[in-house]
Amino acid sequence: MGNLPAQRITVNFPFVSVGLDFAGPFFIVNRRGRGARLTKCYLCLFICMRYKCIHLEAVGGLSRDNFLMTLKRFIARRGKPAEIFSDNGRNFVAAAKELGSFLKIHNHLFSDFAAQEGIKFNFIPAYSPHFGGIWESGIKSAKHHVKRVIGNLHLTFEELQTLFAQVEAILNSRPLCPMTSNPNDFLPLSPGHFLIGRALTSFPSPQIEEVDPNKLKRFQRLEQIRQHFWRRWQNEYINELQRRQKWLKDTPQLKVDDLVLIKEENLPPLCWRLGRVTKLFPGPDGVIRVADVRTSTNCLRRALVRLCPLPGPEEEVSIEREAFQRGEHGAA
Repeated sequence: MGNLPAQRITVNFPFVSVGLDFAGPFFIVNRRGRGARLTKCYLCLFICMRYKCIHLEAVGGLSRDNFLMTLKRFIARRGKPAEIFSDNGRNFVAAAKELGSFLKIHNHLFSDFAAQEGIKFNFIPAYSPHFGGIWESGIKSAKHHVKRVIGNLHLTFEELQTLFAQVEAILNSRPLCPMTSNPNDFLPLSPGHFLIGRALTSFPSPQIEEVDPNKLKRFQRLEQIRQHFWRRWQNEYINELQRRQKWLKDTPQLKVDDLVLIKEENLPPLCWRLGRVTKLFPGPDGVIRVADVRTSTNCLRRALVRLCPLPGPEEEVSIEREAFQRGEHGAA
């Protein structure tokens, strides 16, 4: 099995080595009210190769100037990266065919600009999207659900930019692994810790997922879209943590003091319920199916299908190596 690249394992600041990808198009309106004209807008994703932090930008077009302005906005907010990895062909923009010829024509312009700024631009081989599994996974997490929760609604550029920023916060709030092995510590490590030094939180708002969209104002409709995105992506992320394979051999079971993510419905965005396992209940066949979990407020008894153990350091490295060998990368 191949080793992970140095950009994935060496310690450094966030966004020193980044992956870049585009997604779209998203159709937006140039203004509110009747007579508004539809235009195209795109999603630009930057992902940290080390800590999986995600940065999303709304881009008004696919011209060279649009891309350079997007890159300058990213540098102004996150700092200048030392190297950027991206596609080198028609897959540079997911589902946008026109960028294939655009990148083929302006490839040297990107490289010249990057050289002047002291940035090393690395292009993966053509027709090989599996070389960029880490940013393809980020695009899937963001675009897959954004497209579905927006539906036929046409937002303005400002509204879409706000939605992308909120989606970015949701993706960066995901728990990666336990922060410590202390049984009294219920805080997981998330990409947000590498960005602001603490967990990301959201502005409190009422639950309006089931409210008729026709009765909502535009800013309330935007909040409803965010809540729908949170619900869809949270369930997808939990399912990835609970990936099951055929039991051809015994696998390590849940242990006391393990930090687990509890599957709960109706949690507000960016809220993850975590707890420590205090007691396990094996069945007559010796297989554990129920556990007691202590949270920061109370104790719960849950079936193991409702508990998602966070990977430890050794398991995290093993998962990374397997994903790199397959040319894939999970959202976690």
